[in-house]
Amino acid sequence: MARKFITYFDKEGNDYTDELISSVKDKLDLCDNIKTIVIASASGKSALKLADALDDDIKIINVTHHYGFSGSNESDISEEMIKKLEDEGIVTYFGCHAFSGAARGVTNKYGGYSPLDVVADTFRMFSHGIKVAGEISIMAADAGLIPVGEEIIAIGGRGHGVDSAVILTPVNAKNLFDMKIHEIIAMPRD
Repeated sequence: MARKFITYFDKEGNDYTDELISSVKDKLDLCDNIKTIVIASASGKSALKLADALDDDIKIINVTHHYGFSGSNESDISEEMIKKLEDEGIVTYFGCHAFSGAARGVTNKYGGYSPLDVVADTFRMFSHGIKVAGEISIMAADAGLIPVGEEIIAIGGRGHGVDSAVILTPVNAKNLFDMKIHEIIAMPRD
C-alpha cells in the first residue's frame, strides 16, 4: 500500500503552470524511474518553463497543435520558440490529434460522432487536461519520441498553460485500451 498526494486546482483552464510544475518536481523527487515527460504546449511557453525548472536528465517532448489547427498553413508556435526549445534539448512535435484527427473532418461534414469522441469524453470526465495528457502520449509514442511500455509523466491543460499531470504507460494508437494511468499528480477539481 502507498499513500500519494494529488494537487487539486480550483477550476479547469486557468493557468496553473507554475504550481503544476512544482507538483511534478515533487513527484520526480520520489520517482527515480521516470525519465521522460511529454507536455502539451501550443506556444511552447509551458514546455520552456518546465525545462527551466527540471534537471537536464529528464527528456522533455513538447506536443503542439498540428499545422492548420488555428488557420490554414498556420502554426501556433513560432520558429523562434522552437529554436529556444531545441536549445534546451526539447523536441517539438506537430501531428494530428489522436482522439480527433481525420475523424473530426468526417463528423464536421456529415454529423454524428466517432468512437474516438467517446474515448475523449471519457477522459474529460476527469478533466480536459487529463484527456490531453493521454492523447499527446499516444501521439508522441506513434512518432517514436517516447518509449512505449515505460512509465512517463504526461502533462496537459485547456486554453493557456497546463493544469493536469499523470504518470502513465504510453501505448501506440492501435493499442489505445492498453494504456495504463498509474497516478494522477494534479488536476482541476471543477
